[in-house]
Amino acid sequence: MIVSVVNTMLMQVDLNSDLGERETAEGQAIDTDMMPLITSVNIACGVHAGTPALMRRTALLAAQHGVAIGAHPGFADPKYFGRREQRVSSEDIVALVISQIDTLANVLARERITLAHVKPHGALYNMAASDSEVARAIVHAVQSVDCSLLLYALAGSQLVRAGQAAGLRVVQEAFVDRAYRADGTLVPRSESGAVLQIEHDIRRRVHELMAGAVMNIDGSSVQIQPDTLCLHADTPHAVVLARIVRHELESSGIRLAAVRHA
Repeated sequence: MIVSVVNTMLMQVDLNSDLGERETAEGQAIDTDMMPLITSVNIACGVHAGTPALMRRTALLAAQHGVAIGAHPGFADPKYFGRREQRVSSEDIVALVISQIDTLANVLARERITLAHVKPHGALYNMAASDSEVARAIVHAVQSVDCSLLLYALAGSQLVRAGQAAGLRVVQEAFVDRAYRADGTLVPRSESGAVLQIEHDIRRRVHELMAGAVMNIDGSSVQIQPDTLCLHADTPHAVVLARIVRHELESSGIRLAAVRHA
């Protein structure tokens, strides 16, 4: 069960996207066009997707645009893009997450670029939202690498609770391109309507989030006060949608900025 997050007026928000996941010319072109529109990026760490060369390219592009950089660790399941749940031990999750953070951190260190945050990917992210054991394993991994790293987590989730209990700075996340269930979790991608991709729906979602309540698929709503909003780069017409999100936020007087350490 996801806990509702009571909203106050949204004055500033981070806009993030998962990039460095596709080596195709089209994928890299989308990454290039997305980067100036976002304030934080989550870079695939070579397990569900990505390579050291692609990590480096994405990181340099982010640095060029002043975009905060995070590690995006997921399950080692490239065939299903890390979006299929796996039942593994807590110890294995810790090792998996640590190794991926270290992989990206080493790429960044060679370019003298700072790693700011960690955001789990795909099935690992969704499992951590509702499974306290998975959540604690991810938190332990982040702490083992660097306690100052920010942890991105689904707003109101078990991962938020685990991170806060351990003293990590948690960045609560909401999605502008994903449908929600009544309990505040995301509708699985396998279900119809899970991904919002029509301009009208994206605008409506942005305004819902500004008002502090997301409408779920059953017609009810859950209160959310997000620190960051995510728009996936593999959502159809992602660049167009990202421009719409920025316009709706900025025209409402909301400042877009990466979350900074306290």
